[in-house]
Amino acid sequence: MKTRSVRLAGGGAAVLLALSACSSSDSDSSSSSSSASSSASPELSGTVTVFAAASLKESFTTLGEDFEKAHPGTKVTFSFGGSDTLAASITGGAPADVFASASPKTMAIVTDAKDAQGTPATFARNQLEIATLPGNPDKVASLKDLAKSGLKVVLCDKEVPCGAAAQTALDASGLKLTPVSYEQDVKSALTKVELKEADAAVVYKTDVNAAGDKVEGVDFPESAEAVNDYPIALLKDAPNAEAAKAFIALVRSAEGQKVLTAAGFLKP
Repeated sequence: MKTRSVRLAGGGAAVLLALSACSSSDSDSSSSSSSASSSASPELSGTVTVFAAASLKESFTTLGEDFEKAHPGTKVTFSFGGSDTLAASITGGAPADVFASASPKTMAIVTDAKDAQGTPATFARNQLEIATLPGNPDKVASLKDLAKSGLKVVLCDKEVPCGAAAQTALDASGLKLTPVSYEQDVKSALTKVELKEADAAVVYKTDVNAAGDKVEGVDFPESAEAVNDYPIALLKDAPNAEAAKAFIALVRSAEGQKVLTAAGFLKP
């Protein structure tokens, strides 16, 4: 009788140990699952506000649509314009998540004000080209041809990256031009030619590509002296930082580079 009682007690202890082990295992599994869940990336949602150089309009619009498809529940809104104007807006407190500039100099306006997180990354490069009227009726074949008497030429403002690059190219050729107007961004300069309000403009290759048959492009060797690097950065007070990081990752990805290259941008 005594022996049987001991055996039952031993058996009961074994059962308790087994139940305890099972409970501990379930607890560990639950804890592990909870930990894995908490470390997983949160689902992206909300609006990503991107301030981007005017020359990025077509390619970034495409990438914005791609981003929204990949992340249902998100929306990418853009403010395109001259990089210097956008930089001034950011340092002035305009709410935005991402800044993509057409030059390191204009990006420095934002980084010097400590309004960016981390170090900006170069994601593309762009080269200048002369945009003329369709068919190139004025026979513009070089940068020097822009100095022809009576030719109405438009340049970007010198504070805008496309204008600064154009000035570098003009200096390289020893040429002085007096344009009929200086425009605040590259799209405005190109529009002057599209509307036949100017005979030619110095813009980016990407803008000539985007304009299709509305203009004709003329390459010139001095443009090699004025290739612009395009940096992108997450902004310090980004309202939607996680989604902004994901958008920047898309721009720098192989998929993003494919869209940029198709638009005429050079690889970084």
